[in-house]
Amino acid sequence: MAEKKSTKSFILRVDSDTMDAIEAWAADEFRSTNGQLQWIITEALRKAKRLPKKKKENETEQL
Repeated sequence: MAEKKSTKSFILRVDSDTMDAIEAWAADEFRSTNGQLQWIITEALRKAKRLPKKKKENETEQL
């Protein structure tokens, strides 16, 4: 069974030029601004190898 992900909300202050660029990028990729920010953060974490391991990987390592 797939595990449901929980989300946390927080306030982010971004200067208007940066926000305009994010909104334009989101529109270009048919995403919401929030979705674009989530994607940007996830990609940065992935590239830095800082994403938590998925449960299936953890279960396999324990066997």
